[in-house]
Amino acid sequence: MSVAKGLLVRFDALPGKEDDVKEFLDSGRALVEEESATTAWFAIRLGPSSFGIFDVFPDDAGRDAHLSGPVAVALGEQTGALFSEPTIEKLDVLGSKLPA
Repeated sequence: MSVAKGLLVRFDALPGKEDDVKEFLDSGRALVEEESATTAWFAIRLGPSSFGIFDVFPDDAGRDAHLSGPVAVALGEQTGALFSEPTIEKLDVLGSKLPA
């Protein structure tokens, strides 16, 4: 299995919403389980109130499908309620080590 494309999504929890953002991210894994092209998905904490999602895909089509999938919809619904406007960065994966 190889990956060539990725996403890095970053956002800040609104004041006092850090635990709610963590719970939101915990629930995100279930949303991507059905996405066959989402090869790996990580919810991350970058600092006390800074959070993000890092995920990888085999190609542009998989990444584009994810960007219109349930996690993207949920992010849109919670923007302004739990966290700031997300910064979404498309990236190319230059190397990886994934489980077989």
